[in-house]
Amino acid sequence: MNSLLAGLARVFIRLIQSLPLILVARLGRGAGAIAFVLDRRHRRVALSNLERVFGNELDAGQRHAIARENFRRLGENYACAVKTASMSREQLDGHLEWVGLDDTLVAETRCIVGVVGHFANFEVYARIKDRLPGWTVGTTYRALRQPGLNRILLDLRERSGVRFFERRSGAEPLRRAMQAGRMLLALLSDQHGGDRGLWLPFLGHPCSCNPAAALLAVRYEAALRSAVCYRTGLARWRIEIEPEIPTRDASGNTRPVEDIQGDINSRLEAAIRRDPANWFWVHRRWKPPSAWQQARMNATEVSPPPAD
Repeated sequence: MNSLLAGLARVFIRLIQSLPLILVARLGRGAGAIAFVLDRRHRRVALSNLERVFGNELDAGQRHAIARENFRRLGENYACAVKTASMSREQLDGHLEWVGLDDTLVAETRCIVGVVGHFANFEVYARIKDRLPGWTVGTTYRALRQPGLNRILLDLRERSGVRFFERRSGAEPLRRAMQAGRMLLALLSDQHGGDRGLWLPFLGHPCSCNPAAALLAVRYEAALRSAVCYRTGLARWRIEIEPEIPTRDASGNTRPVEDIQGDINSRLEAAIRRDPANWFWVHRRWKPPSAWQQARMNATEVSPPPAD
């Protein structure tokens, strides 16, 4: 069964990559529109999340329109991610713009931890490798249960030259890479943080937030930067790299991780409010606290949850 799925996936990828990017984007948007009608479960999640965040600002019709456009964009993003993985820098130049990729960033001598999120075609973040000569660019991932599909996904992503570290088994290779220097580690930081996440407000509502970017920036004394991918048109994106988030205060002391994470959340929140349809609303971002998190908030003793 795994072999069959892997074979079908390879055929699908070859088909998508053989088509013009604009056509791929249109097909993806059409598939997203169909998914909005048929995928009741994720439609409910998106509408529930939008009501939670914008219930006092937008009426039901406006939230419904954002959700519908969000599904279209998700279809466009997934389809385009397959296509753009096979495109050269020159082929992408007319579709991908960089803002904030200045000489200061290129000349940075420390490692960089990059905070990114599920905005637009977030797979094109990896193309920063084309613009940082002499740097290693990496990220983390969680392996799929189907080995064949997992290998296909990695093959597709690794064409950009980015290194991928498996979250559960890649801690030591990641440590060595960070210690070697000139490493940009980009981490998706906008999803539910699990049992070990920090319980902090996000878009006005408390939830578990993954502090990995803040912790690693402090641990390796790395510069902490954030970047957001915005959709500017059909199959067109602009990645805006934002100013450094300080990990030390004016006295040179390490800031509390909660404060650093609060700054990260603020950056992500601003990007979501700037273009609500650009984010990943189909994710259950605001889950109730686990027993472990509730105990931490109540300052009581409890056995920690197992590591992922």
